[in-house]
Amino acid sequence: MKIDPKTFTKDYLLHLCIQCGTCTGGCPVKYRSPLNMRRLVRETYFTDPFPSLSKRAEIWACTTCSTCSLRCPSGVKNVELLMAIRNYLANKGEVPSTIRDALENTLMQGNPWGRFRDRRADWAKALGVKIFGEATSETLFYVGCAPSYDPRVQRVATALVKIFQNAGVDFAILGKKESCCGNEIRRMGEQALFKKLAKDNTILFKKLGIKKIITTSPHCYNAFQNEYPDLNLPVQHYTQVLVHLIETGHLHFSKELGTSVTYHDPCFLGKQNKVFEEPRKILASIPQCEFMEMERSRERSLCCEGGGGRMWAEGGTEGKRNAEIRIREAVSLGAKTLATACPFCLLTFEDSVKTSGLADQIAVKDIAELVDETTK
Repeated sequence: MKIDPKTFTKDYLLHLCIQCGTCTGGCPVKYRSPLNMRRLVRETYFTDPFPSLSKRAEIWACTTCSTCSLRCPSGVKNVELLMAIRNYLANKGEVPSTIRDALENTLMQGNPWGRFRDRRADWAKALGVKIFGEATSETLFYVGCAPSYDPRVQRVATALVKIFQNAGVDFAILGKKESCCGNEIRRMGEQALFKKLAKDNTILFKKLGIKKIITTSPHCYNAFQNEYPDLNLPVQHYTQVLVHLIETGHLHFSKELGTSVTYHDPCFLGKQNKVFEEPRKILASIPQCEFMEMERSRERSLCCEGGGGRMWAEGGTEGKRNAEIRIREAVSLGAKTLATACPFCLLTFEDSVKTSGLADQIAVKDIAELVDETTK
């Protein structure tokens, strides 16, 4: 799927953009990179050839959080322009080496890290999880790449399996048949690979008779919900499922948490898909969970910088990371735990807790882990 940024700019941006600067002013990485969306719109249209785009760090600094697009008074889809430029560069083979490796790894092994496909379900061996091909179910628990391979996020997948089993949810996973959802692949510019992943995954899901999908990651939720043209299956992020289980009496808390918790809204769950209430309802249901709301929350949540391929990009930004800023905001609030509901947020916050020297003041956990701790 080839997209010409110049045509895209002419058709979608030039006649809408009023050059107000809201996009640049709201960008969460504007202080750490030369990214200026207003300037990029004009340059992309008026400059021919493009001004050495492949060598410009700001092209790869964007996290695709969509703050710019959501705040634009004219409805300009700035993020789509960024993805179009990245697609243009990918078609020319002019992408950073780490991005190239992530794309090639996904093509070969089904995940951006290049881990062996046959090892994708190793984390679940001792959990008694049903796997499609060995068993059947109408509900797919789509684990995702990071929860399948990263040791830290595997703990989130394990927690969810235990919660679902305790609540009597009938589900199965794909095991080594699972491939990347492609959400970040599209945002790194490889539209053709995304299209292939979407087609292959859709065919597999329907072949297996899947009627419903539950995801660990908001990024997977976003891809299946909004960007798979032929899927036509109900998709839920796990927080939506847990709220239903709590409200219907299938999930019971047996322990008190006994600590203060603040919550970080992931961009792909909150800003882009308006799932704000469910995570907060879960935290409100946990006994002795003192919830503390950060000032920058919901639509105003500060991007952790894990999306848009930033997990695999090097450089492009300087100075203090947003994840560290977020950790310090949580500490200054007095919270003892910073909770989130996204694998990428979890990993960026874990790194920042360590590098900032605040590991003795605050813990970083996924909401699923907090529920698992209090329902055993």
